[in-house]
Amino acid sequence: MSDLDVAAVDRGVAGVLPPGTLYAVGGRVRDEVRTSLDKVSRPAKDLDYVATGLELDELVERLGRLGRADVVGASFAVVKCTFDGITVDVALPRRERSTGVGHRDFVVEAGPAISIEDDLARRDFRMNMLARALPDGDLVDPYGGEADIRARRIDLLRAEAFEEDPLRMLRAAQFAARFEYAVTPETMAAMRRAAPLIETVSAERLHDELVKLLEEARRPSSGLEVMREGGLLERVLPEIAEGIGVEQNEYHAHDVYRHTLATLDATAPGNLAVRLGALLHDVGKPRTKDGPHFYRHEILGEALARDILGRLRFSNELIERVAALVRHHMYRADPALADATVRRFVRRIGVDHLSDQFALRAADIVGSGLPKRGEDNEGFEARVSQVVAEKPALSVKDLAIDGAAVIEAAVGRGLLPAGSRGGPIVGKALQALLERVIEQPELNEPAALHAELARILEAP
Repeated sequence: MSDLDVAAVDRGVAGVLPPGTLYAVGGRVRDEVRTSLDKVSRPAKDLDYVATGLELDELVERLGRLGRADVVGASFAVVKCTFDGITVDVALPRRERSTGVGHRDFVVEAGPAISIEDDLARRDFRMNMLARALPDGDLVDPYGGEADIRARRIDLLRAEAFEEDPLRMLRAAQFAARFEYAVTPETMAAMRRAAPLIETVSAERLHDELVKLLEEARRPSSGLEVMREGGLLERVLPEIAEGIGVEQNEYHAHDVYRHTLATLDATAPGNLAVRLGALLHDVGKPRTKDGPHFYRHEILGEALARDILGRLRFSNELIERVAALVRHHMYRADPALADATVRRFVRRIGVDHLSDQFALRAADIVGSGLPKRGEDNEGFEARVSQVVAEKPALSVKDLAIDGAAVIEAAVGRGLLPAGSRGGPIVGKALQALLERVIEQPELNEPAALHAELARILEAP
């Protein structure tokens, strides 16, 4: 959404409310301040507002003049207003009083008697306790949020904020990574005190914050370091914490944990599968260490990756992609490998996943902390590209004959009854044909495959 569109929406909402009652709030305002300081454009993702001095019924009636107005979460007095194809949230200001541990243990009071300052005070960090009066645009900053943004720091207004919602600790870590801000010592001390409470947070909420950290940060390691220093890493990602102090062989300058961080930072933002692959590629090493060796750590790593990602509610599709990256990250990159061996490699990895596997290998090399030892990886990738360009048969559906032809041949030899629709013999024959075609691509034409099929079916 462009700045012009945001301004038009602001004017539309402000136009149906009494003057001096509407405020823009949330990450949008924080990012507007960040943009004004570092001149990096950040389009608004969400349009959230607070309207002061109004009863809920009046707010709904006035917003109804603009478009459709529906109350959602009546206890929080939030109205969703849709007009001109845009939906915005307009809330009454509220105060919250903690009655226990966790983000649901609150008594909430909302209404016209509550000030915008009180509403801002319930938010997580000072840098998020900002509002902008509309339509004049004046910044409302009662708690020093702009100063924190200028100083590039993350600070609490109240130490008990982490106890009231323990997820805020992980939010501090992902903000630190994404914005490249420092967590203040006082906030870090509060995090260490409240760290055990992170175990009360649902996996779904943990998942969302970790995705932001891993997908958006230029250097995700800074967020993981906040988690480690704050006592969260051992509770949220204990398998990663196991790598701390686990020394490696002469091909690595770092222990397993520091190597993981360096590898993660060497991947590009935006590709969550590769980022997760980097985070988890050596997760099996601490449990497979045998002197300077980590035999078959990629196999245990695949299993651990599945467990970790499943525990954190990642999608099955993403789990499969990441598990494959971890399982295959130790592939042999030899430009002199035979063509058939390269074709088998492509088949094993999958054409669509080659770029991710290569990106993980490149990051792994950077993460070693040592100079490159040659150009074999680049040479091997060039060989793979040549083979892929030849469009070889890599699955049974690429064969010049199909399952029906195999069934017909098997029926003709009495290996299947007339009218059969198939059986194990068909799948085994197709796989045997594929292996021969991978070895000799010139066999992938009907006559040659029928001849090979006859030999396969006649074999004892």
